[in-house]
Amino acid sequence: MAQKRIAVIGAGVCGLSSIKCCLDEGLEPICFERSSDIGGLWRFEENPEEGRASIYKSVIINTSKEMMCFSDFPIPADFPNYMHHSKVMEYFRMYAEHFDLLKYICFKTTVVSVTKSPDFSTTGQWDVVTETEGKQESAIFDGVMVCTGHHSNAHLPLDSFPGIEKFKGCYFHSHDYKKPQEFSGKKVIVIGIGNSGTDLAVELSHTAAQVFLSTKRGAWILGRIGEEGYPLDTIYVTRYMEFLRRIVPLSLLNYFAEKKLNAKFNHAIYGLQPAHRYVKSQRYTIQAYYIPYMDEVACLAGVKPKLLSLFLMDPKLAVEVFFGPCTSYQYRLRKPGKWDGAREAILTQRERIIKPLKTRVLDDYTGASVPYYLQIFLIFALVAVTFAYFPWSFFPL
Repeated sequence: MAQKRIAVIGAGVCGLSSIKCCLDEGLEPICFERSSDIGGLWRFEENPEEGRASIYKSVIINTSKEMMCFSDFPIPADFPNYMHHSKVMEYFRMYAEHFDLLKYICFKTTVVSVTKSPDFSTTGQWDVVTETEGKQESAIFDGVMVCTGHHSNAHLPLDSFPGIEKFKGCYFHSHDYKKPQEFSGKKVIVIGIGNSGTDLAVELSHTAAQVFLSTKRGAWILGRIGEEGYPLDTIYVTRYMEFLRRIVPLSLLNYFAEKKLNAKFNHAIYGLQPAHRYVKSQRYTIQAYYIPYMDEVACLAGVKPKLLSLFLMDPKLAVEVFFGPCTSYQYRLRKPGKWDGAREAILTQRERIIKPLKTRVLDDYTGASVPYYLQIFLIFALVAVTFAYFPWSFFPL
C-alpha cells in the first residue's frame, strides 16, 4: 500500500510536532514554511514580517518549561523554568535535530491555496498549490495539517477610538514593537492589560517619561512564581487541583483565589480589581481548561492515564501523576504512542524544575514535599470520598 502524503503548513511548534507525529504513524509529511527558518512565533526578527507572528526582544515565556515541552523530549534540566525566546528557539532546534525533521521542510515556500481534489468524495485527497521564488506548483495530498497559529495578524480596532485620525502622535499594535529605546523621554499609553500590554508597560517605564496602562474591565494579576518559588503552573495545573475544581463550588474557589491574589497587593487600591469573573471577548474564545481538554483529546486517542489501575500497579508514579504537575509525559504512558522514558520523565520532573535554581546548594537543605506515606494516605482518602459521593466513572479504568 502506498504511503500517504500529508501537507503540513507552517514550521512553528505545531508544525514540527505534526511532522514528527506523521513519521511516527508511517505517513510521509511535507512541510511548507513561508520564511527561511523554523520557530514561527518564537523566532525573533528585528523587523516584523507580514503574515507572521512577531515578538519583542525581551519576551519571556509565560508557561514553565516542564508544562510546555514536547511529550517525548524533555527540555534540558539546566534551562530556566521561564525561558527567554532565544532559549525556546534553542529547544526547538534541538527537537528538530534530534528527530531529523528539517529534511521534510520546504522553506521560503508559500501555500497559495488548498482545495478538494475533483475526486475528493472517493479519495479524500486535497490539491495544494505552493509558490517558491515566484514559481507555482500543484501537488495532491492525502491530508492537510494547518499549523499557522492564531497570532499571525495584528488586531488593531481603530473604530473603537473616535477621533484617532486627529491624533498627532504615533500609534501601532504590539506586533510591531521590538525594544523600548525609541520611546525614551516620551509619554506613552498602553491599551490592554493582557500579557503583552503588561509586559510593555513595565518595560517602557524604564525609558519613557511617563507610562499609562489602560484597561476596560480590570484584571487579576498573576505572577509566574508560586509557593516556595515553584513555577505557578506546576502548582495549580494538577489533577488534584482539577479534582477540587470539580467538587468545590466555583464561587468558593473564586473567593479563595481572589483572596490569595489580593494578599500580594490589593487590586482595588491599584484600580485593577475587575467587576467580572474567564469575560466573553475575542481573546478568550479559543481558551479552555487545560486538563479537561487534554483528557478529552487523550480519550479519543486512547492515551488518557488510567489512574486507578496506575495506583494499584505503580503507586509511586500514581502519586506524582495525581498530585504533581500534569505534564505532557502523562499521555505517553500508554499505547498508542507510548514512550519508554515517560515514567522516568514524570518522576524526575521536580528535579528539572529545581536544577536551574541550584547555583548555590545548601548542605542542610531538605525538600518540603509531602512525605510519600502521607501522599498514599491522601489518595486513599480521596478515592473513598469519590466512591461515596461521585460516580465511578470519575476515575475510568
